[in-house]
Amino acid sequence: MATGLNIMPIVRKEFRQIRRDKRVLAVLLFIPGLMLVMFGYALTFDVKHTSMAVFDQDGSRQSREFAERFFVTEQFTRVAAITRESEINHLLDSDGAHLVLVIPRDFARDLARGGDVAVQIIVDGTNANSAGTVLGYANTIVQQYSASIIANAMLRAGGRTLGVPIDYEPRVWYNPELESARFLVPGLIAFILMVTAVISTALAVVREREHGTMEQIMVSPIRPVELILGKTIPYTIISLVATVAILLLGYILFGVVLKGSALLLFLVTALFLVGGLGVGLLISTIVDTQQLAFTVAVIVSMLPTFILSGFVFPIRNMSVPIQVITYIIPARYFLVALRAIILKGAGLSAFWDQFLFLLVYAVLMLGVSSMRLRKLLH
Repeated sequence: MATGLNIMPIVRKEFRQIRRDKRVLAVLLFIPGLMLVMFGYALTFDVKHTSMAVFDQDGSRQSREFAERFFVTEQFTRVAAITRESEINHLLDSDGAHLVLVIPRDFARDLARGGDVAVQIIVDGTNANSAGTVLGYANTIVQQYSASIIANAMLRAGGRTLGVPIDYEPRVWYNPELESARFLVPGLIAFILMVTAVISTALAVVREREHGTMEQIMVSPIRPVELILGKTIPYTIISLVATVAILLLGYILFGVVLKGSALLLFLVTALFLVGGLGVGLLISTIVDTQQLAFTVAVIVSMLPTFILSGFVFPIRNMSVPIQVITYIIPARYFLVALRAIILKGAGLSAFWDQFLFLLVYAVLMLGVSSMRLRKLLH
């Protein structure tokens, strides 16, 4: 009972401090929503509306029909019709187009004779990922057109078209439209919560030092673990409120629906937040100024979570030494749990090992923070 009585005054004091310091309140409530909107709309893996030019040297009905196949989808947008070969370099060099389709002379005649036609597709490979995706789109369109030519030729010859030996019917689970936003929103939750939790709490103990109130705490009967809990609880509550706001914005703006248990999501998020808040408090016991605490918090939370958690870059594509480092990044495990709950509707059995790591991480961070604070108070 005494412990509870010692914690509650710290909780109330921290809430009053947060209410007075509008910057902290903005970090905890306003910035998460702003970051969700910015990242959700700006960060995308979809390759659409690629600017495309056509160099049609044949000018026949068949060549125009073939070129038009590229523009009936949203993957390509026509920006120019080239009349001279020298224009290709100029368009690609000036970013006037990112892809050029070159249709040779006698395109229609060679097709009518049943001969092979060498169509050239020139792609700007500056962005390797986008170039690879664009080539995949183009290859699919060319294959579909070729299949239609073969089918029409067989019909005109009096034969019948043969059935396809393999009936290919792809089905995409969890994200049927293959929208980047549905993949990114859970990652954004982990990224935003980690950054805001660590930064906000990293300033907590340092602020006590700069305001000269640490001496009062040192002579009070408050134990280090009580101080840690008292400073952690307010930020945990506010961060959970921010999580609800992010989920609502994700649903309203990007159509991301929570398919799993809200209670399980709340529990996993609380564990992740406690660990992140523990990191922030640990930083605040090491550095002496709020400016330095902010800088260290950004480096420790933002870069690892963005780069090494699997949020944007697949961990399986990283080098082996980097993959080893990712095992100490808590957001890696939180992301697996988030995507399982939000996108797949899975239960705890699907990610119990990730949950266990988050539990160990939260206890470890609070324990280390408490030890550091005990030294600071004595």
